[in-house]
Amino acid sequence: MGGIETSVLNNGAGRGTRIAWINTGSGLRFKVVIDRAMDIADAFYNQHSLAWLSHSGISTAQPLSDKGIDWLRTFGGGLVVTCGLSHVGGPEKDEFGERGIHGQISNTPAEIVSIIQPDPLSGNMEMSISGIIRESQALGNRLELRRTISSTLGKSIIRIQDEVINRGNTDAPHMLLYHCNFGWPLIDEGTKIKWNGKWKPRDGNPNKLFKEGNDFHTCPAPLDDHSGAGEEVAFIDIETDESGVCSCGLENPKIGLSLNLRFLKKQLPCLTNWLHYGKGEYVVGLEPGTNPPIGQSRARRQNELILLTPGESRKYDLEIEVLTNKEGY
Repeated sequence: MGGIETSVLNNGAGRGTRIAWINTGSGLRFKVVIDRAMDIADAFYNQHSLAWLSHSGISTAQPLSDKGIDWLRTFGGGLVVTCGLSHVGGPEKDEFGERGIHGQISNTPAEIVSIIQPDPLSGNMEMSISGIIRESQALGNRLELRRTISSTLGKSIIRIQDEVINRGNTDAPHMLLYHCNFGWPLIDEGTKIKWNGKWKPRDGNPNKLFKEGNDFHTCPAPLDDHSGAGEEVAFIDIETDESGVCSCGLENPKIGLSLNLRFLKKQLPCLTNWLHYGKGEYVVGLEPGTNPPIGQSRARRQNELILLTPGESRKYDLEIEVLTNKEGY
């Protein structure tokens, strides 16, 4: 009916990488890449793919790919890529050190501490995989990510529960962003991008899409000026419901599917919308985070950088639900 199956890739750039396929039994199934911070790569609902995968695909973790734009060489895309734990944004260097794009954590293998299978005969429909991912160095910062990814048999929901702990003896900078990447056929010409809130384009953007009066909530056909590194980005102060929950997502009437992404604003106050409508490389990113991807240096200058004291922790909850149009968005 469903459950969690672990295995090891044995070919290509990802040879030797541990993965776990999670099948919810509802039509939703997804691949957790254990050796890449337990990020989620492929994801499907019945015959339809939900995630965008880069041309690189899954590759082995490269823990020293933390300078300049090295991160892009191993960026395989996927439903959820974790950015941080101490830096989110472009490459930078200051008196506190040198940092590459989006930090180190997605290039770090996890230590699996538990796998719980569903057992319908006993009434237990829950399944989960839990692990520990460490971003640390001797005589330096020691941040620990404790992650649990869970689902319920028969329901098309992915739950991510994270806790980031400062295990060191000095204050540690902390930034976290969930780089959620959605692709074809969920993302197609006419797909609706759903979020509400005040927004502004990223500094230096060409602003051809994210400008007043333009319908940037509807995906266009592939764009010539998004070939190569073409892209546009907006930072959103997303609205919440009465309980403080933020919702954003996607709706594709052509295939009768919607996807809803939910999180708490008190945990993840910033939403980034990344658009890259290249030919053969067509992706929409919805990225909740503690900060927009402006980098540790700028966040520090703006007094927006989180500093975790020794032993201090922060918890984060993210939920992804797939719905048919009959169920509604």
